[in-house]
Amino acid sequence: MPPTLASLVRHPGLKLSVLAGEDRLETPVRWAHVSELADPVPYMDGGELLLITAMQIEADDPEEMSRYVRRLVGAGVVGLGFALGVNYAEVPPALATAAKEEGLPLLGVDRRTPFIAISKAVSAAIAADQYRAVTAGFEAQRELTRAAIGAEGPTALLARLAAHVDGWAALYDVSGAVVAAAPDWAARRAARLTADVERLRSRPGPASIVVGGGCGPAGATGAEPAEDTAVADRVELQSLGTGRRMRGVLAVGTGAPLGTAERYAVHSAVALLTLTTERSRALQEAEQRLGAAVLRMLLAGEPDHARAVAGQLYGGLLDAPFRMLVAEVPSGATAQQAHVASSAADDAPAERPTETTTAAGEAEAADPLGTLIDAMEAAAARIGESVLVVPDGERLIVLAPDGGAAVAACAEHARAVEARRGTKARPRDRAAAAAPRGDELVIGLSAPAGPIAAAAAYRQAEQALSVARRRGRMLVEHEQVAAGSVLPLLADDAVRAFADGMLRALHEHDATGRGDLVASLRAWLSRHGQWDAAAADLGVHRHTLRYRMRRVEEILGRSLDDPDARMELWLALKATAPGTSA
Repeated sequence: MPPTLASLVRHPGLKLSVLAGEDRLETPVRWAHVSELADPVPYMDGGELLLITAMQIEADDPEEMSRYVRRLVGAGVVGLGFALGVNYAEVPPALATAAKEEGLPLLGVDRRTPFIAISKAVSAAIAADQYRAVTAGFEAQRELTRAAIGAEGPTALLARLAAHVDGWAALYDVSGAVVAAAPDWAARRAARLTADVERLRSRPGPASIVVGGGCGPAGATGAEPAEDTAVADRVELQSLGTGRRMRGVLAVGTGAPLGTAERYAVHSAVALLTLTTERSRALQEAEQRLGAAVLRMLLAGEPDHARAVAGQLYGGLLDAPFRMLVAEVPSGATAQQAHVASSAADDAPAERPTETTTAAGEAEAADPLGTLIDAMEAAAARIGESVLVVPDGERLIVLAPDGGAAVAACAEHARAVEARRGTKARPRDRAAAAAPRGDELVIGLSAPAGPIAAAAAYRQAEQALSVARRRGRMLVEHEQVAAGSVLPLLADDAVRAFADGMLRALHEHDATGRGDLVASLRAWLSRHGQWDAAAADLGVHRHTLRYRMRRVEEILGRSLDDPDARMELWLALKATAPGTSA
């Protein structure tokens, strides 16, 4: 610990006597400073033992001494050393009384003790304390390193760290979930900091924040106080990772601000946990190349070769049904169409976002594909589940076990993001108006499949992805596509152009007032070609309807007995209906 007034008094070579403030001698001393100025306060930094001979002050004046001592206390001076037998044989009563009234420790300095000896003693004690801190920090680093490379890994490291700081420690994964804590009860405390972890995750690394404990303003490290001041402990949250993308968060809770030795231990833990949570770029690229090769073999219908290449890394994934996931962020023309289609939805009132949802939304918007990968990989890692992730340009292809943690994390992530966006499921005839903006993630998920059906699963995922774009949904599963209606798929500019071209001649005919061929065609097709029922719907004679249908065939040059013609005309009529316009 740093030197205190009590340790200086006990120093046999200084021969100091206590004249006032006996109850405050355990106050730490940051430095010893000599000043004969009448007002040394502008040159004080706080924590000093001020040494004087009273050459420039009226030490016998009670009012002057009262003002003098009061200013010293206000500046953070922790003690006053008075030279005996230099200008005054004893400490003037006025100064002693003022020191007692203000609670400032007053020490008598023997004439045989030079001020430089006191300064040297303070300096030596501070250096010794710093050396002890550095030595303790190195010892902590060695212990933490041994723990990190041991069988228990991060769990053992957190236990050693908690012991070194005399508090608790917890580790969060990239999704913000608590994965380890020490002691065991600390997991409950760490779970209460989810909002603060989300706030830290929204920042580029490295970053840190301080929660609770009456923390002060942000320091040079970028730490800042949070609003959670209802707790008694002081918690530091440190980001883990070597780049701007965070790989996890370390929480350290203590009853007081960290000392030098504790700070060394925390920095060592951050470095070691970063090494364990962030794999090397070369290893990541190698795994991605291996995963891409496995995926290509599966899509080429070579499951046996794919299984052989996957080995232990992905082999277990191919032994049970899996889901194929295709995700992308629309860009280019697709994004522009989606942005125009969704402009109507922007006018709807939205709920005011909270700080947590705003931070999570910022992280998702900055790198939506990366955020999805983090959520799925973190969930899979917690239960030892294999996940094959293959970035493909602006797309992402994932193979994950059916019913596993990664698929569940994807669904939960989609629900959370859609809740933040405020995009609820809407009627299907308005799907185009709800299409996602160009910078929003869309995901298609296949039905469960095995290695032999990987190509079919990929097609299913792409079909679901296409439907997700049109319906304004972030995630659509293939089962939802099969169970839904084909009508929302007609809300496309290309389909609308085809429908307009097919029906243009009929609309031009009707515009001349020579008959309502479009309405007659719609009624006849809706009644499956039943003349009497369709004529009744139109309020005309069946012979009139027969004449109109012959005119439709003449104008279009197609026979209504052809089922393909009937299908195309019906879809054209549905695509141009008001409810399905893009």
